[in-house]
Amino acid sequence: MDARAREAAETSGPGLPLAVRELLAGGVAGGVAKTAVAPLERVKILFQTRRAEFHGSGLIGSFRTIYRTEGLLGFYRGNGASVARIVPYAALHYMAYEEYRRWIILGFPNVEQGPVLDLVAGSIAGGTAVICTYPLDLVRTKLAYQVKGAVSVGFRESKPSEQVYKGIMDCVKTIYRQNGLKGIYRGMAPSLYGIFPYSGLKFYFYEKMKSHVPEEHRKGIIAKLGCGSVAGLLGQTITYPLDVVRRQMQVLFCS
Repeated sequence: MDARAREAAETSGPGLPLAVRELLAGGVAGGVAKTAVAPLERVKILFQTRRAEFHGSGLIGSFRTIYRTEGLLGFYRGNGASVARIVPYAALHYMAYEEYRRWIILGFPNVEQGPVLDLVAGSIAGGTAVICTYPLDLVRTKLAYQVKGAVSVGFRESKPSEQVYKGIMDCVKTIYRQNGLKGIYRGMAPSLYGIFPYSGLKFYFYEKMKSHVPEEHRKGIIAKLGCGSVAGLLGQTITYPLDVVRRQMQVLFCS
């Protein structure tokens, strides 16, 4: 079966449409993954935004500070916005990747299938997902940046101008009221600059490494987990500076 026939067969298979299955699978996987790493993500945001209370604390010291000031729930501050974003983001990202890849194959039958095709489809898919879900990423950063109870343990008091948000909707309404639609998308440019290479490289490295796995093991969970982990690590490392710029812009503007 050639590529065109295979793509058509996958799309018209029994049960839910392929696009819907990809949307659900990507969304659930993204939500579970984000919740699992939420404590590390919170600390990363505090480091990236140079929160004064965490200067020189290190990873373990930051965990202790968060636990002492905010308790166990402090590790998950902003995770609601993160999950609210990552579910549609991961779903759109994965579905768009498969759809863009399918469209390229069906529209250009002579195109060579391989890592380069995955890089192009992954880059466009990443940009699509960022544009659709960016406001929630902004809200997640602003909520995670807040440190409850910092004054009570002797930390330097927050700047008088620092905005305190009560939740997701309060954050969105406040940003929109103060800065309009432009404020909700503040910092999206470096996000797009970063997601195009990150998303493309992630899919590129994933498919490239998977091609070196023996055929009988390619569908195994261990092989997919290993290839996906290394691909994500490489893509994130290469584009990390742009992620720092994005977080800085999200916190400094509209605060």
